[in-house]
Amino acid sequence: MNILCAYNANIDAIYKVEGPQISLVASDYEEEIAAGLKCLPGSISSIPDFFAGLFSCMQHGTGAEWMILDKGVYQWLRSNFLDGSFLRMGGNMGIMANVLSELGASRVIPNVPNPSPLQMSFFSDRAIFIPYEGNMKKSSHLSEGDSSVSAPELIHFVFDFRKGDTFILGGKEIRVPRENRFIATYDLLNFELYADEHFSRYARDNIRDMEGALIAGYHLLREVYPDGSGYADKLRRSLDQLSSWKADNSKLQIHAELGHFASVNIASDVFSGLAPIADSIGLNEDELTTLADIYKVSSSGILDMDAMSVIRTAASLCDLFNIGRILVHTREFVISVSRTPVPSSLKTFEALQFGIRCAAAFACTGKLADRNTLVAVSSEIEESGHGRMQIAGLEKEIPLVYRENGVIAEYRNYSVCAVPTRLCSQPVSTVGLGDTVSSAIFLRELELGS
Repeated sequence: MNILCAYNANIDAIYKVEGPQISLVASDYEEEIAAGLKCLPGSISSIPDFFAGLFSCMQHGTGAEWMILDKGVYQWLRSNFLDGSFLRMGGNMGIMANVLSELGASRVIPNVPNPSPLQMSFFSDRAIFIPYEGNMKKSSHLSEGDSSVSAPELIHFVFDFRKGDTFILGGKEIRVPRENRFIATYDLLNFELYADEHFSRYARDNIRDMEGALIAGYHLLREVYPDGSGYADKLRRSLDQLSSWKADNSKLQIHAELGHFASVNIASDVFSGLAPIADSIGLNEDELTTLADIYKVSSSGILDMDAMSVIRTAASLCDLFNIGRILVHTREFVISVSRTPVPSSLKTFEALQFGIRCAAAFACTGKLADRNTLVAVSSEIEESGHGRMQIAGLEKEIPLVYRENGVIAEYRNYSVCAVPTRLCSQPVSTVGLGDTVSSAIFLRELELGS
């Protein structure tokens, strides 16, 4: 399988939050944080804004990614948290490219906004090839030892917190209800959906040899940029690029992965723009709820992890925009709602099982091994009890076609595949699990020819 990957890659600095320690650091900003929690800013222009975002996520067990709008705050985060962080590949596209490479894709071509030696050192060296100065190079050739490559690092701070941890908020002790993460991002290149000229040229000249394209990074778009421009031109540039790929290769399968958007306007324009181009769109329960609210579709039950609510909402969005497939990945289950004929859905079902096994093994070990090892590791990881219960309950709601560690069902004119996730009790990190699920599913479906 030859696969293009765009647009966002960066370096994640993963910081394990300790409640008492983070409470102490935040104690100097109590009044400002309290004000921020009453009306969440949604972006970071000050240190109290950062704590408001982090503490809101910790209090509710939710995840979010906020943009840092002030370089001074970014420097403060570097000074206070970088030394205690674990550095790894970041960015949806970067993570997905590595998953594809490690799981056996033939050739993976990523767009790299910042080809620095450190960034290159985090790319898999198995099947990833970088278009660079007219040549295709393995990432190892552009890493630490190549002095010809120089670019500023793009570091995103990922604050991982654990279920059961406690912190002080407004003088009260708050217990975290579930593990998740808060991401603080300062990144001028990925904010613009930057497409490297070498990548763009290679994609244009070799698109007929590609089986698939995995696309992400749209959630980093901003309403207003430092030069006063907006996101519309940047989004249109990307959509035109994808459309040209499809025009030159009608068999190309495009999967677009969404994220936590800065505004409903951006979310709406991205979704409606991708809908006629992408063959499938992936998102989590928070993002599905956001889209449902935008388009006046019922979102009741989604955040409670009700599987039938997820199916109804995904099908309604497919109806509105004539989308071929929506893939919803949550902590408890993964659900595909598609126009694929039900008899062909066994391939999708197999791909979903493969995806949740890869994500479970990755969560527990922090790395991807060969497929036999992944299956062995994931077999020891228990299925989500809530996910299993929700999927078993679908039998009362819609006709089932197949059932084995999940179900294939019919809903209106859609085929539904639903499988419970496998939950690692002590994950190495929760970052990138949705990207791992989506990219593993995408690769397996390409292999199976679905």
